[in-house]
Amino acid sequence: MRYLNPRYVSRGISGQSAMIARCELKDSAAEDHCRPSSDRNSNSGLKIGSPVIVTEAPRMIKTAASIPCLRVNSGLVKPGDVGRIVSRKPMDVWAVRLTIGTYLIDGKYFKPLELDE
Repeated sequence: MRYLNPRYVSRGISGQSAMIARCELKDSAAEDHCRPSSDRNSNSGLKIGSPVIVTEAPRMIKTAASIPCLRVNSGLVKPGDVGRIVSRKPMDVWAVRLTIGTYLIDGKYFKPLELDE
């Protein structure tokens, strides 16, 4: 499939150049790249409200506030901390509510917590 963006097509005014943008899917690798990362990783079973446990402390942490604050993790989030998923963000980043607050954490730093019932 090819799409033309009329924004980049020249209107015929002298001295202007034309650019045509093409969007194409070339192979199955591109299709895999277009799938959400949740389909490709081990955290695909996560949903809002799922309990998680931090397996590795991230170097930098970002608050999940309306105005986020990025800071060095100086022992605030530690391995073994337990929290719950609040929301999902792009690129396998999750908003996790911990006892110290809600932070945006990459999916590689935690795993789902299996609760014994």
